[in-house]
Amino acid sequence: MKLTPLDPHDEISLSDKDALPPRALDADDDVLDKKMDKLRARLDELQNALYAESKRALLVVLQARDAGGKDGTIRRVFTSVNPQGCTVTAFKAPSPVELAHDYLWRVHAAVPARGMIGIFNRSHYEDVLAVRVHKLVPKKIWKQRYDQINDFERILTENGVTILKFFLHISKEEQRLRLCERLIDPTKNWKFQAGDLEERELWDEYTRAYVDVFRKCSTKYAPWFLVPADRKHARDYLVMETIVSTLEEMDPTYPKADAKALALLSKLR
Repeated sequence: MKLTPLDPHDEISLSDKDALPPRALDADDDVLDKKMDKLRARLDELQNALYAESKRALLVVLQARDAGGKDGTIRRVFTSVNPQGCTVTAFKAPSPVELAHDYLWRVHAAVPARGMIGIFNRSHYEDVLAVRVHKLVPKKIWKQRYDQINDFERILTENGVTILKFFLHISKEEQRLRLCERLIDPTKNWKFQAGDLEERELWDEYTRAYVDVFRKCSTKYAPWFLVPADRKHARDYLVMETIVSTLEEMDPTYPKADAKALALLSKLR
């Protein structure tokens, strides 16, 4: 099974059952691990070629509710990628300096350079999600941001940045279990914040906000993908498969060697 871009004209559902993996991926985790090993090897090949070519970039946007699995997805999907050709940016609450600029200022500065794969852990979409749900700006302000974001992403794609946007969709019960795990596991305590429970109370408001994001900002040049994320192995497989497929379509190639440089080979032998 492969993910397909969300069509804004279709009915978009974010029910709990939509967070479950498809039957085609309802296999033993070891089976998916073997499939992912093959994808990792291919991702490594493609990333090396993209880095050497240095003409285009790939931007991967990850959005999710709290405990949705953004960190885990980054860790497992990109474990084979050469760190020199990859950047990860986590967008937290904006700093005073960032608030002194327009909301896209800090985002544009983090867009991957040519040859790079850039990963956004949260993104500019927080300015039509959290900002909307918490009423941090008037409705008139956040409503116009949909068009601004589409224009921004179109500019990026016209300048060689391919964009993939993934929403890691978990059910409310799975989120409860993961938040409990954060409190029980000493290695995950640091991730838990009291505000996570406050955000959980706003589940329906965030659902409506996400649906509007997909309807207004899933475009042909920067599509959104809905990833069923209750099961981590299936989630990671679907994201990695889409990234590898996209890079194969981009078909990065190694630059041809300089003829003068090749002529020096005889001196090294």
